[in-house]
Amino acid sequence: MKAVQYRRVGHAPEVVEVPVPEPGPGQVLLKVTAAGICHSDLAVMGWPEEQFPYPLPMTLGHEGVGTVAALGSGVTAVAEGDAVAVYGPWGCGRCPKCAEGKENCCPHAAGLGIMPPGLGSPGALAEYMLVDSTRHLVPLNGLDPVQAAPLTDAGLTPYHAIRRSLPKLLPGSTAVVIGVGGLGHIAVQLLRALTPARVIALDVSAEKLELAGKVGAHETLRSDGEAAARVRGLTGGIGAEVVLDFVGAEATVAVAAASVAVEGDVTVVGLGGGTLAVGFGGGLPFEVSAAFPYWGSRPELMDVLALAREGLVSAHVETFSIEEAPEAYERLHAGDIAGRAVVLPQG
Repeated sequence: MKAVQYRRVGHAPEVVEVPVPEPGPGQVLLKVTAAGICHSDLAVMGWPEEQFPYPLPMTLGHEGVGTVAALGSGVTAVAEGDAVAVYGPWGCGRCPKCAEGKENCCPHAAGLGIMPPGLGSPGALAEYMLVDSTRHLVPLNGLDPVQAAPLTDAGLTPYHAIRRSLPKLLPGSTAVVIGVGGLGHIAVQLLRALTPARVIALDVSAEKLELAGKVGAHETLRSDGEAAARVRGLTGGIGAEVVLDFVGAEATVAVAAASVAVEGDVTVVGLGGGTLAVGFGGGLPFEVSAAFPYWGSRPELMDVLALAREGLVSAHVETFSIEEAPEAYERLHAGDIAGRAVVLPQG
């Protein structure tokens, strides 16, 4: 089968031929129908060799959906032909966090060598992929696979981040979304669907700001040295109750810190390498809470897919064949994709 692999540190991913895997006890083989390409893949491929934590070659893709193609022994929870989405942050399955469906917070996964698909384990950018347990499969229930694939991360992660701040997103409040790319444009929709807050979107790209307006942002601003002052101007000098940074670079984290209100939330989602100084003298208003979320829980993924089935959230996607996946990564790196790139491994 064809697969997109990161084979050598510092080199571009390649389309290669690898054997179709066979499911062992408890495992499920999926025929992949759609797989999202994420900016975090670029961050991983940018790590130097001495810091690279995963075995190579590695099949990429941590946003996957497919149909059940074969079952390992003992599997009864799904049947061949079922259309499912893959929940990516795999945990031990036995600890209290995993029992709550919060495998993204499993404290034992790293020590046990458990790694997510596309981030250590073979991922979804292939014609077939193995899933280690049926608990990591969520039924699509009629949802379009092309829409569902990016929602497994680009929808789940902002949903998880926004849920943390729902008590502060009351009538009259303001939420700022910095970076209206793959995750940010879905965050705008989630904020509009889940809260009465005014949504201000920031980006350096006019095309992405246009997309932000189309999907529901009340205000769109260029993300530059004047952005925080403009946010404060729009909020009567108070600032935003919630700021979600989907870039995470030093410049955007600085904008987030300068835009947030007293008792507000700053949530840094992007992997841009920026740091947020927290504490007295750090520049933040009093009693600001800061967080850096990792994916989300299985129940939250179910919520996101339910919102999509109701038409309340959708991913703006551009599709590619599996042979075009390396080109998609190049365009993503260049900032030339508005929304999310989705690969269709079956053609």
